[in-house]
Amino acid sequence: MPELFTPIGEKVEKTAPAAAGEQEQQEDENRPVDEIESLCMNCHKNGITRLLLTMIPYFREVVIMSFSCEHCGFQNNEIQPAGTVQLKGVHYELRLTAMADFERQVVKSDAATVKFIELDVEVPAGRGQLTNVEGLLSTIVDDLEADQPARKDAQPEVYAKINDIVTKGRAMLAGEAFPFRVSLDDPTGNSFITPDLRDGVGKWEKREYLRTKEQNEALGLVDTVTTDLDENGNIIPDQVYQFPASCPGCMHPCTTNMKMVDIPHFRQVVLMNTSCDDCGYKSNDVKTGGEIPEKGRKTTIHVKNPVDLARDILKSESCALECPELNLSVNPGTLGGRFTTVEGLLTQVRDDLRNQIFQTDKEGGGEGGDSLTETDRKTWNDFFANLDSAIKGEREFTITLVDPLACSYVQSLADDPSQPDDQMTVEEYERTAEEEEELGLADMKTEGYEDPAVEAAKAAAEEAKKTE
Repeated sequence: MPELFTPIGEKVEKTAPAAAGEQEQQEDENRPVDEIESLCMNCHKNGITRLLLTMIPYFREVVIMSFSCEHCGFQNNEIQPAGTVQLKGVHYELRLTAMADFERQVVKSDAATVKFIELDVEVPAGRGQLTNVEGLLSTIVDDLEADQPARKDAQPEVYAKINDIVTKGRAMLAGEAFPFRVSLDDPTGNSFITPDLRDGVGKWEKREYLRTKEQNEALGLVDTVTTDLDENGNIIPDQVYQFPASCPGCMHPCTTNMKMVDIPHFRQVVLMNTSCDDCGYKSNDVKTGGEIPEKGRKTTIHVKNPVDLARDILKSESCALECPELNLSVNPGTLGGRFTTVEGLLTQVRDDLRNQIFQTDKEGGGEGGDSLTETDRKTWNDFFANLDSAIKGEREFTITLVDPLACSYVQSLADDPSQPDDQMTVEEYERTAEEEEELGLADMKTEGYEDPAVEAAKAAAEEAKKTE
């Protein structure tokens, strides 16, 4: 199958002058330009539309279209991307400092806007074009200048302002107003300004961005009917919401997915997932909501068989995990929020610790960790062997979750799931002063904050006690 999209240079070589005999023998299917008879929208007679399928270097495949009517002389040309709408929009900015910069090739899709910043003139989205910077600026100046005679009498104030723009634009075209900038913004990601290998910092810039909801709707990429919220404007449970974010690994734009889940006999939690296409960063987290309870909660589960390993478990960010039989202790905040199973939680603890201790990845294997002594290496190997045995259900163990915010949960297998079963114990406890301080609850004021006089009186009383 012949290649449809080839560089323009190869297209030119195919259309180069050849001997008359060779031209007569050339087959229609080998002609690089396709011609189609189509209706002229000016005189309503038939004209010719020519299509050129080509590939722009360092960019992508495009279709260049040209129409001409031999009856009325009407002509038109346009360019359209041959691919799909890209995942992200794109914004280019070029700083012109010499006449050679006017020759930079520009691909402008029908959704792109062009702006000459110093001229303060913007070309809205419209017909797609394959041109250069000089062509863009010349078109703007010529279009503005074309109706000036009519404006001079009808709108003298507008005439004067546009005349200033035209004068400044002509100076730019003559090379008398360097430097100045041109920007190209395309939410479809299918526009392009050619770079140069000799461009320095600040000369040519490209930035990709996530489209807004309004831009997606304008491009027909999403349903324009708003169904993200219920009739009261609240989040709909079990529906996935997406919003733009910045990757903490490479700081590039990425997407965060959010879903609110109702855990039976517990409360609603928010599951969040962030993934970056640029660097591969991924993270999962669970956020709990609601009021802060007066007491903390300590939950203990005795794992005896594989059924217990499949219990749902929610470990919040503020929760500490202990497992005496496995010599395992996880401090609050270490794993973040996790909503998984007992087996999944232990598996993640094992993988994270193994990568940190032995400095190896899952695929590479190996021992790593050259700084470990033989005694330390044996200790860690025994620890991971016991952990693997627990994950496989080969031994019994106990997990204790201590959460000062009472936001953690373990699934109960009792007839009444709201009550703990025989292998679970749940007890509430008074938070310590250290826990209150770490959680920011010690200085939290829920009464009297709305009345400055009350607050001043309390502060004076506290100060009097200190002086006594």
